[in-house]
Amino acid sequence: MTATPSPPPASTPSGDASRRGETRRVLLAAPRGYCAGVDRAVIAVEKALEQYGAPVYVRHEIVHNKYVVKTLEKKGAIFVDETEEVPEGNIVIFSAHGVAPVVHDEAKRGKLATIDATCPLVTKVHKEAVRYASEDYDILLIGHEGHEEVVGTSGEAPDHITIVDGPDDVQNVEVRDPEKVVWLSQTTLSVDETMETVGALKGRYPNLLSPPSDDICYATQNRQVAVKQMGAEADLVIVVGSKNSSNSVRLVEVALGAGARDAHLVDYAEEIDEAWLEGVNTVGVTSGASVPEILVHGVLDWLAQRGYEDVETITAAEESIAFSLPKELRRDLRAEAKSAVEG
Repeated sequence: MTATPSPPPASTPSGDASRRGETRRVLLAAPRGYCAGVDRAVIAVEKALEQYGAPVYVRHEIVHNKYVVKTLEKKGAIFVDETEEVPEGNIVIFSAHGVAPVVHDEAKRGKLATIDATCPLVTKVHKEAVRYASEDYDILLIGHEGHEEVVGTSGEAPDHITIVDGPDDVQNVEVRDPEKVVWLSQTTLSVDETMETVGALKGRYPNLLSPPSDDICYATQNRQVAVKQMGAEADLVIVVGSKNSSNSVRLVEVALGAGARDAHLVDYAEEIDEAWLEGVNTVGVTSGASVPEILVHGVLDWLAQRGYEDVETITAAEESIAFSLPKELRRDLRAEAKSAVEG
């Protein structure tokens, strides 16, 4: 399910568009689609199914994308909301968003073999939370309440973490010692909104400590930069992604903030409303970090059939990062799970 890098050949424009002599074009963002953490997580599920056979259970959606989840379900993956739903002696995979330590404990009590597909960049934030908690800091975690990643990070140090859900939430923050406060963030947020929140927090706590490195992941930032570049030129921006994908939703917001007249989030090309194209000459197209390239191809084909055949790539960055697969895939997890049940 690894993304293919190049767009499909453009189709011939419709006769109506040619007769009107309109210049219709598509600006295609690069980078877009799968990031290294998503690619690793999806391949982890595929490899587990190949090595151990179905069923393999996955706690929550492995990544936030309808197409990916449905495709893996067809191969034998079973998605569950809670660890307790997995029958003992089975394999459970933790999603790319990460889980709290209590979830690992639940799996152990349930006699389950586990594969941790947490994105390494999320793991980095978890480790930062543990370190700052051990030093008795109050940790202000910038992120969306209830998002799986935020739930997982909060679980690393629940007595030290306060969730700050955007700039408007800053006024509700209370800390024990204003001189010992640090901020961390969900990895998939809007860079601009996060820094606005940080600015508001520093207004209240001038000695607020920043994490040693930027928590918002490289892929999220790169996709937002690309959208900013094309948003200023686009009449309409179509973001391919699911509504529960935080980074995809942020791309719509970034596009509008960059000057796009209109922007919409769709899972599939069939969800595009032709009315959106009225008076539109330039369409920007991008996709969230959990979206396979086949879905972008579908959107480009749909647009080409309606006269938007000229595709120009807007490149904001080159990405070459890759993560190794979870080490658990090198073990005989079926045997380990059976041993746990029998032991």
